[in-house]
Amino acid sequence: MAIRLLALDLDGTLLNSRGEITQHNQDAIQAARKQGVRVAIVTGRRFRDARPLALKLGLDVPVISHNGALTKHARTLETVAARLLPLAEAHKVLHIGRTHGADPMVSDDPVGTGLLVYDYISEDNHALAKYIQWSRRVVGSEAEEAVRRVPSLEEYLDHAPVHIAFSGTCASIQRLGESLERTLASKVKVLSTIYPKQDFALLDVLHPEASKGAGLAAVAIEYNLAREEVMAVGDNFNDLEMLHYAGTGVVMGNAAPPLRDIQSFHLTASNDEDGVAEAIERFILRAER
Repeated sequence: MAIRLLALDLDGTLLNSRGEITQHNQDAIQAARKQGVRVAIVTGRRFRDARPLALKLGLDVPVISHNGALTKHARTLETVAARLLPLAEAHKVLHIGRTHGADPMVSDDPVGTGLLVYDYISEDNHALAKYIQWSRRVVGSEAEEAVRRVPSLEEYLDHAPVHIAFSGTCASIQRLGESLERTLASKVKVLSTIYPKQDFALLDVLHPEASKGAGLAAVAIEYNLAREEVMAVGDNFNDLEMLHYAGTGVVMGNAAPPLRDIQSFHLTASNDEDGVAEAIERFILRAER
């Protein structure tokens, strides 16, 4: 069965290590679109951070952002689906994070373009300081309205947010993730994005039914497509449900060994070797011909 929907993760997948989309990847995506394949961005990034890339590529499929918690159209800002983190659970997540000495970030504003809210950065939390700087830089002139510091997240949160995130070293984030899963069990979804070479990790806490896989399934249903007509490409642990859902799951060469070793997935080149283009050419363009 021909592939009619292509789902692409961003960081570590479509984007190279410099955060760029290479010309080879762009050309391959456009070639796939010319053959009638819809292309979706499915990312752990906030919607506001992913939107400029979707607009640059001219994609007409909703952006599946926040690891599947929020799906919106890049141009019109129409919300297709939102699975917000319940307020009671959000406050529990804040409490557990504080007990671990972690500094939380709240992703908010599901109706608009998105807002990142924080209240404190520990002196030794260099990872969070860099992430806040990156979050301001990636949105350019919108930085002041996109990132906000408040006196207290506990006081700020009187409504359900999109999700809560923590960043830090791989070891500290692993401990926090285990504690959240042990304490809150099925009441939340805990997803990790790990970059061992940088000793940096992100931990996203979402609505229990949110995932990249669920978001991709919703888009496939909207376009009346079977799983066998979907191809997904990713590189990290938060991509697993998406990769398992797709009829053709492709793992990047720069992915962690546990992902590369899953027999049901196909392996492509790294994000610095145009692995996305290689996968498109192999499973879509050559298959079409």
